[in-house]
Amino acid sequence: MTARHLPAAKGSTRVWQRMLSGRRLDLLDPSPLDIEIADIAHGLARVARWNGQTSGAHIFSVAQHTLLVEAVMREHTPRVDLRVRLAALLHDAPEYVIGDMISPFKAVLGGDYKAVEKRLLSAIHIRFGLPAVLADAITQQIKAADRGAAYLEATELAGFAEAEAKRLFGRDPGLPLATRQEYLTPWSAAKAEKRFLARFNSLQA
Repeated sequence: MTARHLPAAKGSTRVWQRMLSGRRLDLLDPSPLDIEIADIAHGLARVARWNGQTSGAHIFSVAQHTLLVEAVMREHTPRVDLRVRLAALLHDAPEYVIGDMISPFKAVLGGDYKAVEKRLLSAIHIRFGLPAVLADAITQQIKAADRGAAYLEATELAGFAEAEAKRLFGRDPGLPLATRQEYLTPWSAAKAEKRFLARFNSLQA
């Protein structure tokens, strides 16, 4: 079943969300014209990774996670194209609408969740000049950086033992200590939003 043909809840006529920008984003058939980077940054800065089960004075937000992923990619491939870095920064952007569900719960929900997520990501890519669907090599590059970031978050913020994190997410990505400290100290929502927008703007070709 595709996202376009997912049924609305019984008795419901609204399948859109109103954003602070005033945009109304249709969740089942999202238009790139209804997507604003300010809405994405604001939402992701207020969505918690790991269902909020992290240490620190603030949540570890999806906005901060995406910046960490892009930092891991930058460390491993310093000359990677800016558009690939932008795709890495936006890889979890649909979560500004649908939230960050942990992987075990996504598995329980099955294909419908993934279908909605993919359509949202395609619309976001088109809005910001990326291919609707990334090449497999780029997707795998982003996934590798994502796993590296997850390893660091798991061991430094979410209470995982190194052996368990290695089994689930692979090896430590080997970021410099200063970078680890910068990106793994949970920021306030305001700081995460500001840093996300600044990085997005710096990656615009």
